[in-house]
Amino acid sequence: MGFIDFIFPKKCVVCRKHGSYLCSKCFSYLSFDAKSLCLLCNNPTFNNLTHPRCRSKYGIDGCFSALSYNKTVQKLIFNFKYKPYLTDLKTVLADLFYESIIQNEQFQQQIKKGQWVLVPIPLSKAKLRKRGYNQAGILATELSKKFNFPVQNLLVRTRETKTQVGLSNLQRKLNVQNAFSLINPKSLIVNQNVLLVDDVATTGSTLLEASKVLKRAGVDKVFGLTLARD
Repeated sequence: MGFIDFIFPKKCVVCRKHGSYLCSKCFSYLSFDAKSLCLLCNNPTFNNLTHPRCRSKYGIDGCFSALSYNKTVQKLIFNFKYKPYLTDLKTVLADLFYESIIQNEQFQQQIKKGQWVLVPIPLSKAKLRKRGYNQAGILATELSKKFNFPVQNLLVRTRETKTQVGLSNLQRKLNVQNAFSLINPKSLIVNQNVLLVDDVATTGSTLLEASKVLKRAGVDKVFGLTLARD
């Protein structure tokens, strides 16, 4: 145990047991069998890809998620995002993220095709000032080290949006409508492939809106890549 760990011992964020941020017992409650749903129609898809009938010119191509959003994952993400902002969780979460995603055969097949970049979903300026960091950006940076894909902050929030928590599907869609734009409209992103990184996918409204902006700018393939799927 290091000196810092001795003075400030790590506790499991779920059960508060000393030793690590996620004890072995609470780890056993994680489910790596995240739902595979088409983001456009919200119906099952066996390969995490958008159904052929749901595809469109500016639509997302699919979504890969590492974990099912249960109470254990909820506590992990809550402690990562909200006060007291336990950013040290980034290593634990990135390891869980990577080890689960890399087991997905369809994901492996997709990333073998062309060049890929990781693009985090941006926070609004107000939320970024308050929190001090973008959790999606941290996850993207950690995944970049593992996949050896570059991180590009291509998107910016053009307006403040409400939290998506508690909103209906329609409200979520309207909440993020026209909420993103390119940071630099002259970015050389034509024919690139993008993995949109976020913490949780629920209805997928945020990923769909961000994907639309990227596709209109000339990006070839866009997939959502989230730590959890609700």
